[in-house]
Amino acid sequence: MTHSTLAYTDAGSGPVLVFLHGFCESKDLWTDFTKPLQHQFRVIALDLPGHGENPPTDDYSMENQARQVRETLRQLQVDKCLLVGHSMGGYVSLALAEEFPELLFGLCLFHSSALPDTEEKKEARNKTADFVQKHGVDKFMDSFVAPLFAESNRQSCQAAIEKMQAIGKATPPETIIGCLQAMRDRADRTEELKTTVAPVFFLAGKEDPAVPLEATLQQCHLPENSMTYFLGHVGHMGMWERTALTRQALLKFAETLSPANAQPQ
Repeated sequence: MTHSTLAYTDAGSGPVLVFLHGFCESKDLWTDFTKPLQHQFRVIALDLPGHGENPPTDDYSMENQARQVRETLRQLQVDKCLLVGHSMGGYVSLALAEEFPELLFGLCLFHSSALPDTEEKKEARNKTADFVQKHGVDKFMDSFVAPLFAESNRQSCQAAIEKMQAIGKATPPETIIGCLQAMRDRADRTEELKTTVAPVFFLAGKEDPAVPLEATLQQCHLPENSMTYFLGHVGHMGMWERTALTRQALLKFAETLSPANAQPQ
């Protein structure tokens, strides 16, 4: 099956960092966050299928999304990268790591997890899909975004919340419903964490409602080589809630990776 290229931005030079956004987001999520990284790295940010500039697809499974990411990176002549996945982007990154391990010299689960949905979470996904079908995308996004930020940050992050709502409202309902079902049904990838040779970086918000602290503690020791950075007073959106600190933590991880695995393209 051939895949068309996903929409992307590509700037800077050096070892490649690839950024994947989460559910109801787009590559625009990363614009300001990644600019300072372009001095040392080639930074690529992709729109996942049905998000941003990409049309809806008929298969939102993490595996299919991972294949489309791989195909796009192949067309961009990327042989090795540090893959950074936010939330659902982390689920896609793990599927990619499983199928194309040779591509990664590092993996960052950015407020994300290898654990499958709990029964409670699956039920919540079903309810959300029903809500979107009945009430539409706009009404869903009005209530969905703000709780992703720690309560203490919502006022200072108001511009980011509004930007996220606008990106989310531009996401087609079939994409939202398709992704909810795909996240609900995704595989447990903790085994992938145990077997990956790529170093893994867990970036976790201590007040994350989507990926609770306990979930990160349950898996951060599984890879052979891993680092974990816990951000205080941060929910699910460290790139906006604590921008400089989050960027610095990611940069330090990227700089620890073996130069042999991170040759400039």
